[in-house]
Amino acid sequence: MSILHARDIASYLDRQRNKETVRFITCGSVDDGKSTLIGRLLFESKCIFDDQLQALETDSRQYGTQGEKIDLALLVDGLQAEREQGITIDVAYRFFATDRRRYIVADTPGHEQYTRNMATGASTADLAVILIDARKGVLTQTRRHSRIVAMMGIRHVVLAVNKMDLVGCDQAVYDAIVAEYRAFSAGFGFVDIQAIPLSGLDGDNVLHASARMPWYSGPSLMDYLDTVEVRDPSGRGAFRMPVQWVNRPNLDFRGLCGRIAEGTLRPGDRVRVLPSGVSVQVKAILAGGDEVDAAEVGDAVTVTLAAEVDVSRGDVLVASANPPEVADQFEAKLLWMVEHPMSPGRQYLLKLACKEVTATITAIKYREDVNTGAHLAAKQLGLNEIATVNLSTSAPLVFEPYGVNRVLGGFILIDKLSLETVGAGMIDFALRRSSNIHWQALELNKETRAAQKHQTPRCVWFTGLSGSGKSTIANLLERRLHAEGKHTYLLDGDNVRHGLNRDLGFTEADRVENIRRVAEVARLMADAGLIVLVSFISPFIGERRMARDLFAPGEFVEVYVDTPIEECERRDVKGLYAKARAGALKNFTGIDSPYEAPEAPEVHLEAGRLSTEACVEVLAQALG
Repeated sequence: MSILHARDIASYLDRQRNKETVRFITCGSVDDGKSTLIGRLLFESKCIFDDQLQALETDSRQYGTQGEKIDLALLVDGLQAEREQGITIDVAYRFFATDRRRYIVADTPGHEQYTRNMATGASTADLAVILIDARKGVLTQTRRHSRIVAMMGIRHVVLAVNKMDLVGCDQAVYDAIVAEYRAFSAGFGFVDIQAIPLSGLDGDNVLHASARMPWYSGPSLMDYLDTVEVRDPSGRGAFRMPVQWVNRPNLDFRGLCGRIAEGTLRPGDRVRVLPSGVSVQVKAILAGGDEVDAAEVGDAVTVTLAAEVDVSRGDVLVASANPPEVADQFEAKLLWMVEHPMSPGRQYLLKLACKEVTATITAIKYREDVNTGAHLAAKQLGLNEIATVNLSTSAPLVFEPYGVNRVLGGFILIDKLSLETVGAGMIDFALRRSSNIHWQALELNKETRAAQKHQTPRCVWFTGLSGSGKSTIANLLERRLHAEGKHTYLLDGDNVRHGLNRDLGFTEADRVENIRRVAEVARLMADAGLIVLVSFISPFIGERRMARDLFAPGEFVEVYVDTPIEECERRDVKGLYAKARAGALKNFTGIDSPYEAPEAPEVHLEAGRLSTEACVEVLAQALG
């Protein structure tokens, strides 16, 4: 008997091991029944244990929304806040299996404020089940989720017209919704859209055909999931593996660890290390500590090479004969995921596969209207807005278009200060100028120019509120340096806006661009060997950090001219504070636009307490 059980268990495990795994996402608008539908799938596929069923019955009495019935949504909505409000907030992943396949399903929230969670679930899915409440039809959030599904490269969609029992299982209602959705999504590139009328609550057309809808002759939801071909039958692309970790436990072993993103790898294959371009032969492949004859997409492996070559985390091993592109400027689609708007020119951290670099959105080409898909002009991106943008990175990236390779084409943007994920993007292609523009070698460098002037180049960056005394102190410091025979130049905020930045206003986006341009000019002046003094309000920490990053260590001297706002207003000969407080001057720093004080400036001048001459003396001593 025990032998029989052992054989049965081994046979069962073998069958499970060889099943294909399909990942899908349920999405749509608020209260379309996503959690209930997944609960029904789990219940009908007998993936609920007896103790879970007992707990579900208890929870249904306390939190349920179905009266005396079991509330299957509670199988997925596990957070206390979700149960109390009857909504989904976070992404919930659940596993179930049929005789044909294994499934990982992501239940995602429908509320607009949690769209970022929905995008997270879609990023790894093979298929999307987009639910629509038959009583409400196609809503704005349905359209937004459908656009995100298309952006994320999902090409198979189930249009689940749910709650058909609440419209009397009326075929006309169903047909109208399907026709509207197909017209709306015609340009999204979906391979197929399988429309299914169902009731997640009662189980109609979920596992079996519904007697209440005899007019529907298509597959049930489960039949479709079991039979749809979500993999490309034509085969996989060339080998790609981002290097996640260089494993060096001792002097005799050096392995490159990562998960294969595309293709197949075998010992003896020649691979190329990008971005360096060095070609080398694969010595061995280890999986789970054992050498293997081959590794495929999704396998986590350690690769050893036949020769010692320079490879670091973030590099990519690729098929030597078929390498991907390397570039530092791209066109990409971007989903903005936080309330604080995205402004071109601001620096973010960009993470693509295992590589992390600094990135800047250089231009917003257009924003997409979520309902019509129309291309709209935009200077900023707000929460949940989708746009096509140009971006530039601080170092070259190994990439492929997202439609070809999700791993090497998808990236996230991270705020440098808060480390919050603020955007998700998909690379379309490299900009041609990225590969055609090169650094021109020059015979004279910064050191040579500085030696001629007998000085150390510096950027002395004055920041503070309007009226704090920045320009006055900077002007007096320049006079002193000039008298000492130093070669200087003063960039003042008001003066620059008469020429270089005359096209910029005072919105946050324009202020970011204002500082970006000035920082680049200051860098060129320092490269010429000058001591450049920059006097700008420069209210944002992020932009001042961006300016600092352009200079060599020790070259950038941040000077915080710290004057109380009351004193700044008293000094205000232009009357700008009075106009701002009266509402006649918008986006004025300190009144209706924030000022982010420096956290650790090289020089902190308490200008409200010290005289101007004393401030200049402190600065002169600091500069040596």
